[in-house]
Amino acid sequence: MILYFSGTGNSAYVARRIAKEVSEPLYNIGEAIKRKKRARAGLQERLIFVVPTYAWRIPKLVEEWIAKSDFAAGHKAYFVLTCGAEIGNAGKYVQKLCQAKGLEYMGCGEVVMPENYVAMFPVPGEEEARKVIREAEPAIEEIVSAIQKGEKLQEKTAGLGDRVKSCLVNQMFYPLFVHDHKFYAKDSCIGCGRCVQVCPLQDIRLKDGKPVWGNRCTHCMACICGCPAEAIEYGKISVGKPRYRCPYE
Repeated sequence: MILYFSGTGNSAYVARRIAKEVSEPLYNIGEAIKRKKRARAGLQERLIFVVPTYAWRIPKLVEEWIAKSDFAAGHKAYFVLTCGAEIGNAGKYVQKLCQAKGLEYMGCGEVVMPENYVAMFPVPGEEEARKVIREAEPAIEEIVSAIQKGEKLQEKTAGLGDRVKSCLVNQMFYPLFVHDHKFYAKDSCIGCGRCVQVCPLQDIRLKDGKPVWGNRCTHCMACICGCPAEAIEYGKISVGKPRYRCPYE
């Protein structure tokens, strides 16, 4: 079973690439979270999680969902992490999660994909994004090969900087940066409700035809990057930036 979480399509793309090669079903974690469902896997199934990194670890909402899901002890669990540059020391925390769930940790694979965090970083245009995705193919193929052979994924040795990012920086990231009060819709909003539909935490509602955010945002960027009218902004930092959606989604 390939379980994926994706806000702007990067992890969904990688999940589908892996599914094509290993012929296993896809499970959308975001939809499951939205519907308050938990996954169950057959005793012989391996678990392949394909998720993004938020501040050099897997997203908190995904970690919490995995912790609450009904996976039998002994499942082999692969983690494929998409990122804009590198995953830091994310593997340490994924391994702890696996130990707590009784899963056999089969490693963390890193796949560098186009940057999508428009609330903080520069975002590529479509041509550059396609180039980054093409350059990710060797990493995806290496991960697929290891899964097919039943081998553990190759992991880089985490340095001091990686450990600091995945520990101290990650701990500061959520309370300092993950807020939704800076999101707003411009007058160009067409009131289509797309942002409401894509939010995995049901944090958005329409009021007088425009989106209003609550206080449960996880900064997946699905709303701002998925708006067909590009009418959503995040303070001033998103103004003038491209809106990234995986071009192969």
